[in-house]
Amino acid sequence: MIGIGHFIGLSAILFGIGMMGVITRRNLLVIFMSVELMLNSANLAFAAFAYYNWDLTGHVFVFMVMVVAACEVGVGLGIILSIFRNRDTIRVDQINLMKW
Repeated sequence: MIGIGHFIGLSAILFGIGMMGVITRRNLLVIFMSVELMLNSANLAFAAFAYYNWDLTGHVFVFMVMVVAACEVGVGLGIILSIFRNRDTIRVDQINLMKW
């Protein structure tokens, strides 16, 4: 029988992988995907708690996080494309936007 602990454990593992991706990577797209992985792990935890507690509030939060993630993808990819067109790189350590 799969219990809530399995879902929360998987969510914690996914969140940890996403956090390590944000901390260790230098490519802006990989960092962006790692943030999305962290959001999806939070969605998994919300959905698991909602299912096991017979409450719809967790599902509402899942939909809200999905809307925020979709907006983040639209705005974030636009910013990444703009930086790439202006600087010809998406490596975080090579981007100096304050320098002329």
